[in-house]
Amino acid sequence: MAESAGGTRARISQQTARAWIESWDAQQAGYLPEREDRFTVLIDAVEEAVGRPDPLVLDLGCGPGSLAVRLLGRMPAATVVAIDADPLTLALGQAAFAGTPGLSFVDADLRAGGWSAGLDLPRKPDAAVSTTALHWLTEKALVAVYAEVAALLRPGGLLLNGDHMAEDEDTAPVLARLTSSLAARADHRQAPPGPVPTWRHWWAAAASDPDLAGLVAQRDERQVESEHHGSPAGRFTVQVAALRAAGFAEVGTLWQRGYNRLLCGVLPAA
Repeated sequence: MAESAGGTRARISQQTARAWIESWDAQQAGYLPEREDRFTVLIDAVEEAVGRPDPLVLDLGCGPGSLAVRLLGRMPAATVVAIDADPLTLALGQAAFAGTPGLSFVDADLRAGGWSAGLDLPRKPDAAVSTTALHWLTEKALVAVYAEVAALLRPGGLLLNGDHMAEDEDTAPVLARLTSSLAARADHRQAPPGPVPTWRHWWAAAASDPDLAGLVAQRDERQVESEHHGSPAGRFTVQVAALRAAGFAEVGTLWQRGYNRLLCGVLPAA
């Protein structure tokens, strides 16, 4: 498997990388109090559906590997190919989890067509998973990613996407308002005690760390966040339509709290 950010892993110690990932997880949990619950349900779905103890799984937009290592903790015989275009989070994951059996990181930009060409997969994957990542794509890129994933997966394979997916305000304005309000109430009730770093504070701290500043600069050059805010890919109806267009025969929500969902697409069986 190809690895990202060549040469950077040696410059970040495992201890340093794990400390940064711990703070990453803390700031993510500040925004997503049910993050661990969603991880658990997603892995439950993989374990229940794939029909083998050693599945091959693609982790799309993997960040530092938070989902990947949890999946391998539950299914140690699995193989997880963790894919992202962010040089910093990839480098942290590589350094923190170096030597983890079954785990490899690949530097590939999901926004670019043909991103899967360099994966060098031993067989067709059983599942593709993602959490809090695909809403960053434009609608056009999302449709293309789901089509490319559908071509990769085995017959009957799954796509599991855990993310914030809002109701469409144009077609369901009352549901959109209620979903947003209930999510805000739930977040308030479940907010972790004490201050937690925000997304911007986390990245500012990373940029000020001499060991990470170069990787932050590379991230800025790649314009990783250029299409993040306001993309239609954050809407539930857009996600469902993109999965249907890609050929997923069954599409539905397996778990939901407010607009925090686990969306599943199932390819037709052979």
